[in-house]
Amino acid sequence: MLRALILSSCLFAGTAIAANPVFDVHVHLRDGETSLREYRETVREAGLELSGMGVMWFGGPHQARQGDLAKIRAGNDRVIALAAANPDVLPIATVHPYDGDAALAELARVAAAGVKVMKIHAHTQGFDVADPRVETLVRRAGELGVAVLMDNANILPGDSEKLFNLVVRVPKTKFILAHIGGLNFRFWNILALARTADGFGFDNLYFDISATVLVVADSPVEEEFLWTLRNVGLDHVLLGSDYPQIGLGETVKALDRLDLTDEEKAKIRSGNARKLFGR
Repeated sequence: MLRALILSSCLFAGTAIAANPVFDVHVHLRDGETSLREYRETVREAGLELSGMGVMWFGGPHQARQGDLAKIRAGNDRVIALAAANPDVLPIATVHPYDGDAALAELARVAAAGVKVMKIHAHTQGFDVADPRVETLVRRAGELGVAVLMDNANILPGDSEKLFNLVVRVPKTKFILAHIGGLNFRFWNILALARTADGFGFDNLYFDISATVLVVADSPVEEEFLWTLRNVGLDHVLLGSDYPQIGLGETVKALDRLDLTDEEKAKIRSGNARKLFGR
């Protein structure tokens, strides 16, 4: 009888996991297949099922620097090859906005290879979001059907405001802002007011809640965070871990602690990402 109960419990747990897959939109795999194996192992240990992952080769000490065109191209090729061998991997390429025409050419090249997301990071790559070269790049990304993932941890004052202005100027490009502003997440409640103006739908704007969700879950500001998620639109909220800095398991646990409905959590865990990326 005990054995039957244990088997039944295991089957139920497996069904629950299978019914709630996770799409991790923010994964740094710096050593290709080796990093992917390590990442998958941490996901298995957490008892999670992946429906997909957005994978990039750069981050931390591995950056795409201005003028380092050969390294950028090689890094992009590695993540494209990784995705070709692993269907659940969504490749995320990068360029440096200040490389001008060379950046535009590399963007076109990776888009032709099937890349649907480009990541650029103002602070680690050393560029100003307000620079016209950034707008030229992200506008071209939209024309090529490539979404743009950008850091929004609000490291410096004014970061969120610059990103807001960029999204307004380039409405035909889809943006994913990582970390939803960090502890400056309150700024994004402005979208509820902005949408009352003609032509300001912000349907092209998405957020991943990587890192920030760990801080706000069970905190004094959790209710404000949930208020923000509803103001930006729960259909536009994505789950990301920012692995290896943060594990997917602890990120999902933090999401589960938020006072959201099961349906809302399912959208954030994977539903919204699958719709956005057509997977």
